[in-house]
Amino acid sequence: MRAPHLSVINLWKIPESDFFEAHGLLREERRSIGWGANAPADHHPSLLVQKITRTMHLLTDTLPVAFLMGQTPMELFKHGGPIMWPIALVSFVAITVVLERTLFLLKESTSRQPEVVSKMFDLIEERDFEGAIKLSKTSKDYIARILGEALTYKEYNLQSAFLRAASIEVSRLQQGLPVIDTCVTSAPLLGLLGTVTGMMNTFGALGEGDIAASAGKITGGVGEALIATAAGLVIAIIGLVPFNILTTRIETAKKEIAQTSYTLDVILKKAETVS
Repeated sequence: MRAPHLSVINLWKIPESDFFEAHGLLREERRSIGWGANAPADHHPSLLVQKITRTMHLLTDTLPVAFLMGQTPMELFKHGGPIMWPIALVSFVAITVVLERTLFLLKESTSRQPEVVSKMFDLIEERDFEGAIKLSKTSKDYIARILGEALTYKEYNLQSAFLRAASIEVSRLQQGLPVIDTCVTSAPLLGLLGTVTGMMNTFGALGEGDIAASAGKITGGVGEALIATAAGLVIAIIGLVPFNILTTRIETAKKEIAQTSYTLDVILKKAETVS
């Protein structure tokens, strides 16, 4: 009697006839060799290994290409199991935050006005603090904003005012990075969870006894494990690249702020010496 239709075998693009032919061949090989306590003495163990390997090639030779090339993204999502939903959510959040942070940092980079900052330092050296503060209010450069904020409260504590303004600007630049970091870290872990649940389904099907009848569940569990793992790794790899780029850009901004602090301190001491 022909085995019932198995949808998961269609997932792997293996004809049912080939699958059951492989399974039947394996049983015949075992029977012909005499696998067990009554095995003939002239049957070398290597013969069993060779014939089993030949049998399994019928299955494995067509699996990789069929799995990678024979499915649409939606089909892969469907056969990846329930864990694909949190993985999809993580990928959506990661892509959204990466796009928003990229646009924000590009806007900040195009808003830089080094000539304004240089003019402010000239005014500070001339002790025209009011002129420097007014100039900072007309600029969108975050370095100019920090200088203007620090000069506004210079009579109380210039260093504390500078650190406060710098902290505000750095916080603006760093927004969203913890979210991307969490997505990059959690995506492969979710994929690993999908691997565990998929293999649990596979071993559960193997425990039912009849391998031929449980072939669909077995291949379905393996497929779920592989799809979930691949999805988690792809999201982590794709998210890690922009995360490192954004982190490098923010570290560069921190160095620029630190250099501005040193320059301001030197110019103020120079102005005090001249006066």
